[in-house]
Amino acid sequence: MNKMIVVFQNLDDIVKFVQKVEKYPYNMDMKRGKYVVDAKSLLGLLNLGVQKEIELNVYEEECGALRKDLEEFVAA
Repeated sequence: MNKMIVVFQNLDDIVKFVQKVEKYPYNMDMKRGKYVVDAKSLLGLLNLGVQKEIELNVYEEECGALRKDLEEFVAA
């Protein structure tokens, strides 16, 4: 399993993120506090909010292409 911390600056970021992760066959979820949602669910991600650190869990060992695709959202 791979973990990344992502931050969405606005609603457009969430839409772009979902469009990118939908291309990958991996199981992924996102967690903020006690809330866990499917990383491919637009409505789920909207509920987690913007400008907050959200943990992305990818249930795949080799996901380098995904990590590179999501660079713009990964918190520094």
